[in-house]
Amino acid sequence: MSPKRTRMLLYGQRAAMACVAALLLVAGVWSSWGTAQHVLLAKGREHGTLKIASCGKDTCTGPYEPEDPAAPRSGVTIDKSVAVRKGAKLAVVVKPGTDEVVRTGTAGALFAWLPLGGALVLAGLVIGGGLRLTRVAWATAAAGGALLVGAFFAL
Repeated sequence: MSPKRTRMLLYGQRAAMACVAALLLVAGVWSSWGTAQHVLLAKGREHGTLKIASCGKDTCTGPYEPEDPAAPRSGVTIDKSVAVRKGAKLAVVVKPGTDEVVRTGTAGALFAWLPLGGALVLAGLVIGGGLRLTRVAWATAAAGGALLVGAFFAL
């Protein structure tokens, strides 16, 4: 093979790996934003406390007590996580137009960004293995790992 052709194949491989890493990061942000927007942009939304009454396979339900003078609700649902136990009281924000709530505060923000943390770890592997940028790969994977560990300890 000629050196010019080898160089072009190398550029093509790097471009493909960069696209894969970018796709992983975009997918991580996209899947996290559905929940994170309610936590990060909570101003003007309905805040309150949820007391966990029962948990099913994927969700937990319980009575909701708002902070403002709105009427309390029963049967409000939250996604089930390992940290949710029956009888626990959680600070939550209501998703507009639904009876679903999302945890607020540091624990809620870290939990909402978990998919991005996993995407950062995976992108670190692609950056290190496919692009041969070891320092960037370690930094990316370390940021993702810190997010995952932070969410584990915050919940």
